[in-house]
Amino acid sequence: MKLLETNLKKGFVKVIPDSFDDLWHLYNVIYKNDCVYAYTTREMKPYEGGYERPKRGERVSVFLGVKVENVTWDKLLGRLRVHGVICEAPETVPCGAHHTLNIGLNTPATIVKKEWAEHHIERLKRASKASEKPIIIVAIDDDGYAIATTAQYGIEVKMEESIKLPGKLEAEKRTTAMREYFQKASNSLRQIWTQTHRPIAIIGVGFVKGDFAKFLQNEVADVAKSVVDVKSVNNGGVAGIYEALRSGVLLKAMKHQRIVEETEIVEEILKRLGKGEPTVTYGMEEVEKAAQLGAVEKLVLADTSLRESLDEKRLLLEDLMRSVEQKAGSILVVSTEHEAGAKLTALGGIAALLRFAVY
Repeated sequence: MKLLETNLKKGFVKVIPDSFDDLWHLYNVIYKNDCVYAYTTREMKPYEGGYERPKRGERVSVFLGVKVENVTWDKLLGRLRVHGVICEAPETVPCGAHHTLNIGLNTPATIVKKEWAEHHIERLKRASKASEKPIIIVAIDDDGYAIATTAQYGIEVKMEESIKLPGKLEAEKRTTAMREYFQKASNSLRQIWTQTHRPIAIIGVGFVKGDFAKFLQNEVADVAKSVVDVKSVNNGGVAGIYEALRSGVLLKAMKHQRIVEETEIVEEILKRLGKGEPTVTYGMEEVEKAAQLGAVEKLVLADTSLRESLDEKRLLLEDLMRSVEQKAGSILVVSTEHEAGAKLTALGGIAALLRFAVY
């Protein structure tokens, strides 16, 4: 994310998203009733007098501002669709009409708010400093393999394949089948790796993961150079990938990945709740009580709690966040695009780790 200009006195920030993670951050920053400005195209129809059938208009490039009514994140096409009422435009474009801005990679955009919350500014600053690479995770065992890529908004499963190998008593057949299996898995991995050359972590149950890593070294050395870690998990496939995120076995490969931080915090919340420890609480009412006493060490919110709440509730949440920050607490907004976010949502979308027990 490039932060071109920040002027909070005038209420605007100018940005250029340069990764898909940046689009995710903007999706969580742009709210209803904000104004967003960007270059776009709009059809201009020539005026025809009388009763003639109107001619087809010409699409021209214009700089428009829209007052936001809703924002959708098109992950498939890699863009944000910001829909609203035109609030500023050239004379040839009628204000008050509806329009959708498509914010894609390397598209400059200006966001105007009546008031910028501290967590919004911190989120944009963090995105502008983010330099860590997402990684490719390969989960492989006797039953099949899955390949996923990580991002700050979660994981994206790219490939999942089941396999049935000959038994260990048929050693010769099993060796031949295993080689064919590894060749197929490495072909899939190469397709994904070639696009980005991201670091690779290999995980799995038993010895297969290690054998696959050796196969890569011998057969596809260029891909093997990107393998940064090989770790054991108790589950195969996509379940193994989520297990690896929860247990922290990928910390070496994902040292600074935000998804790991979010997963660790949510797992800590659940662990303390499971043990009945008094230094954790959840739900709006209980968290508010703890915040009033200055007990909140870390406030944890699901991103949907902020993005999808009605204005009144969102303002209450932002007041709570300011209160926590003023009392030296920290805030983490968790993406609901991955498993940890779903678990937090089940707790009402808000929880807190406490400095001391409040009951």
